[in-house]
Amino acid sequence: MIIMNKEQYEQIQNRENWEAARPQKLPRPTYWPFYFAMGLAFLGWSVKAGWVIAGAGLVILTIALTGWITDLRHEAGKRGNNRSTAADRR
Repeated sequence: MIIMNKEQYEQIQNRENWEAARPQKLPRPTYWPFYFAMGLAFLGWSVKAGWVIAGAGLVILTIALTGWITDLRHEAGKRGNNRSTAADRR
C-alpha cells in the first residue's frame, strides 16, 4: 500500500502537470511477433523431435524476424523518426 500526504495527492490529481502519453500514434497491428514465437517454439520442440523441426523453426524464425524488422523500419520512415548515424553527425 502506498501512503502519501495530501500535498502529494493533490499534485498527482492536478492534470495541468500531466503530459500526453507516448507514442501518441501506435504502430499498426502485425502478425510477425506470433510467427516469431512460433519459430522459437519449433526450435524448442526440435530438441525432442529432431533436425527437420529445427530447420523449419529456423526458417520461420528468420522470415518472421525479417518481416517484423521491415515493418518497424517502414513505420519509422513514415513517421519521420529516422535516427541519424554517426556518419551523418560528422
